[in-house]
Amino acid sequence: MASTYPCGGLRRRRFLGSMAAAASLPAVWASAQEPGAAAGAPARDVENEKWGIPGPYPGRVIEVRKPGMIREGVRNREAIAEATRRGMKELTGADDATSAWRSFFEPGDVVGVKMNPVGNPLANSSSELMLEVIEGLKSAGVKPKDIVVFERYRDEFIGAKMNQDVPEGVDWGGLGVAYNNHQVDIKGVDDRKTDNLDRVFGYDPDEFVVMELVGKGADPKDDRTRRSHLGLLVTRRVNKIVLLPVLKDHGSAGVTGALKNMSHGLVNNVARSHSSADGNVCNQFIPQVVAHPIIRKKCVLQIMDGVRGVYQGGPGASRLEWTWENNALLFATDPVAMDHVLWRAIDAKRNEKGLPAVGASGRLAQNPLGTEGFDIRQPQHIALAANLGLGVFEFESKDGRPAIDHRVVTMG
Repeated sequence: MASTYPCGGLRRRRFLGSMAAAASLPAVWASAQEPGAAAGAPARDVENEKWGIPGPYPGRVIEVRKPGMIREGVRNREAIAEATRRGMKELTGADDATSAWRSFFEPGDVVGVKMNPVGNPLANSSSELMLEVIEGLKSAGVKPKDIVVFERYRDEFIGAKMNQDVPEGVDWGGLGVAYNNHQVDIKGVDDRKTDNLDRVFGYDPDEFVVMELVGKGADPKDDRTRRSHLGLLVTRRVNKIVLLPVLKDHGSAGVTGALKNMSHGLVNNVARSHSSADGNVCNQFIPQVVAHPIIRKKCVLQIMDGVRGVYQGGPGASRLEWTWENNALLFATDPVAMDHVLWRAIDAKRNEKGLPAVGASGRLAQNPLGTEGFDIRQPQHIALAANLGLGVFEFESKDGRPAIDHRVVTMG
């Protein structure tokens, strides 16, 4: 039966993803052939290539702590640059930072740099970190014209003034225009129906994740409400992505780090994962989106901006007193391991401040500040992502399974 709202079909192959804890929400990944592939050519096995999730360093998380990366709200570019260079060396074992970058990237690569401006102005991906990543890519031979800095929504990118810091010759933009409640238009046009699509890359009609999950207020007869389309930038323009998540808590997901930066930053129609206080399904949505083969393949490096952390009120970071100057950057190819380190750090800070752990917080659980917006927070999405093979979750080896290798490097 033809779709009422045709926006791409299941071309060439279908992937059925499921996990025991999410059996009620099976995901179907639709993947078209790669750009430039010959018609009728077999689809590539994108899960078994050198790069991608969990990458060449499963379980490894390098945390570089350097005082002075931020002081009284002011970030220091050189301190962040020094910490970035050290982190890249420690992650890869390279003798120098340039060699470390070259172990990931080479001339001819087209690289996306995924920012996160949601916590603006207190806690978003630092422009100082973005600039150092660009320098690292250039040192590996990637041309400026082959680098694009982006965020899900163009207007949030501009609102955080990130566009002002992108170097000349490097492109920037958003997958869509601005936030809206249902997010089903693959052109990325917001509720204002604006025709201004400058710096908007849009979404791929042929690459999406299907889940039998419809957000509150959406029309269940509209097939688009069950689909989350990958951005065209992700599917057709870049071959690798560096992601710069931020160390923050989150009202529905518990914490928001590397995994959620992908699941909610690289596709459309994400509000359905937490569209109401009693309709929170981040536990299922996040792992199933990240498991899409194209996302797994292209997200090759995670650098978490932990210069300032948010332990309460995330992801918006609306109150200064719920943040702290953490002066750390984290490096990994494994987003699960990185996010479990993040989870532990957030809970430690919350305990210090007399707040319950994120997994024990919610309207139906502990809510001492009266600010919880969802019945129960769901940081367990990290463990569920590990169950899908997206990374290492345990801090101690059990039954021969690998454990997280969290190394803390303190610089003067």
